[in-house]
Amino acid sequence: MSTLVLPAPLEPIRPKRRHLSPWQVWGIVLLAPYALVFLVFVLYPVVYGFWLARSPQSYVQLFHDPVFAGAVVNTLLFLIVGINLKMLVALFLSGFFATARPWIKWLSILFILPWAVPSIPTILSVRFMLNPEWGVINQVIFKLTAEDGPNWLNDRWLALSMAVTVHIWKSLPFWTMILIAGRLAIPGELYEAASVDGASRWQKFRFVTWPSLSTLYLTSTILSMIWTLGDFNSVYLLTGGGPADLTHVLATLGIRYLRLDQVDLAMATIVVAMPFVLPLVYFMMKRLSK
Repeated sequence: MSTLVLPAPLEPIRPKRRHLSPWQVWGIVLLAPYALVFLVFVLYPVVYGFWLARSPQSYVQLFHDPVFAGAVVNTLLFLIVGINLKMLVALFLSGFFATARPWIKWLSILFILPWAVPSIPTILSVRFMLNPEWGVINQVIFKLTAEDGPNWLNDRWLALSMAVTVHIWKSLPFWTMILIAGRLAIPGELYEAASVDGASRWQKFRFVTWPSLSTLYLTSTILSMIWTLGDFNSVYLLTGGGPADLTHVLATLGIRYLRLDQVDLAMATIVVAMPFVLPLVYFMMKRLSK
């Protein structure tokens, strides 16, 4: 007979408690103010805004407001017409300013000024220029044609067209610089090979420039749409939503409700604008993830 001696059962190893090091403690202490600022100034206003817009009656009242329907139409015109026109002009000007000539460099400094100067003085200056009585534009029209110029800001479509024009003029230099950077990243050997093959300028753009810039162009267009949805300077400073609240966009309509002490409608306007924003954000992030 043989005797087997079984080993004693092993006790489970208990994980040791990890204590925070002094550096980790200081890291938490230093990050705490930023977390507090995020909670108070970012998260709390968003949650509070959704809480104010929770009532279905607010949306019923909003949809029955005739100003709201006009604001939705104006917002779509801004996004479809204004943004695409701006990006097409930026694409054309990026090729012009990418040319290495000294006088173009000096001209680019003047071109970037509308974007560099703050919105309030520039847009208010345009508003003064469009004054029908003593504005510079109507004065020039009268001297050239001996006829009075139009009342630019007293007609819905003229005023909206001027707001779209001011928006394009104000933000065009920024997107032109983005596309210039994209053009300068294209290898010059591609254009040299195209020249050897006898390609024209249009063929160089079609087969070399556009395939290299298409992703950047589409991403910039979507990002510009997202920013434009939240931009109220071009309309609010130029027309103030007039005449008769006919040139409001969703961003300025919320300010209108705040001035009328209708906070729930202002928050409901922001919530209604989210179906315009979220698909654009999703599509842009999906493109960038590739």
